Amino acid sequence: MDKNVVHRVLDMVRRPIGKMREINRRYAKPRIHMSRTVKISLLLLRLYLLFLVLIVVYRLIISLR
Repeated sequence: MDKNVVHRVLDMVRRPIGKMREINRRYAKPRIHMSRTVKISLLLLRLYLLFLVLIVVYRLIISLR
């Protein structure tokens, strides 16, 4: 495989990852005070999202078999 192609593919992967890391660094610390209820709600939403992603991945694996 041509080295230029490999570098282009790696750049296509690295650029979005770098942007995501920059965004995560910027918003790592909340700028507003959140109540305990809000924190628990956000945690539950994250868990629900993770559950949905796992279901999609599971369905994808099952459908590929």
